[in-house]
Amino acid sequence: MQTFMQFWENIASWQRMAILLGGMVFFWLIEGYYPLFAFSWKRYKHAGVNLIFLTTTVILNIVLGSITILACKWVTENHFGLLNVLKLPLWVNIILGLLFMDFFAQYAPHYLMHKIKWMWKFHMIHHSDTKVDVTTGTRHHPGEWIFRECFAIIGVYALGLSIGMYFLYRSVSAIFTHFNHANIHVPQWLDKPISWIFVSPNMHKVHHHYKRPYTDTNYANIFSLWDRLFGTFAYTDPRLLHYGLDVLDEKTDESLMYQLKIPFNKNIKTDY
Repeated sequence: MQTFMQFWENIASWQRMAILLGGMVFFWLIEGYYPLFAFSWKRYKHAGVNLIFLTTTVILNIVLGSITILACKWVTENHFGLLNVLKLPLWVNIILGLLFMDFFAQYAPHYLMHKIKWMWKFHMIHHSDTKVDVTTGTRHHPGEWIFRECFAIIGVYALGLSIGMYFLYRSVSAIFTHFNHANIHVPQWLDKPISWIFVSPNMHKVHHHYKRPYTDTNYANIFSLWDRLFGTFAYTDPRLLHYGLDVLDEKTDESLMYQLKIPFNKNIKTDY
């Protein structure tokens, strides 16, 4: 287990990028063979728009991610945070680290972005995708990434997360993001048991339904526990879902400049 964590403590940037892109390519290929919905759209054009958002996220991560790394170093050197105080076995720390970072870096900011109007306007870009597939998981306005990373830093301080644990969490979270957004057919006899513990593809697809109340459900990314605990869990047949947002023109979902301007467009109505 120590060797495992040493890998994450010293993981190179190219290795983290390989995990991110490798996971995306893997589920992209599976989509082609076992799609949930038949691809009636131009996959490469759709992916191109979403990957531009991924590029902005990567750039911000390079520029601003150093702040998170400094926070990890500080809590480790000063033995600060819950995991450093409890001194539990390493395997327990790994489970707790992943579990609670899913809350701090995903569930909490995601919930708030659905409840606070100005934050929701940034998050609308993610929900505006009417063709949800593996690339949708990368579709986030740069402003949204900043919100999420601020909450991740809170989690680092609260838990006392090491650099290795942070990189491990980010990689696991990225794989689940690809898995949950991928346009893959997962039979309910398999998907439902997965959703008892983890966020499953069919479970997350409910979150991308075009109108409430389904839009305001299933905020977690790795563990379904948080949605079950806070009463935001929902599950239904994904074939009954319609992606996008009822307050946006579906024709604009691949217009990059329109999407980037959504947070500042006062003509776009929202219930929040």
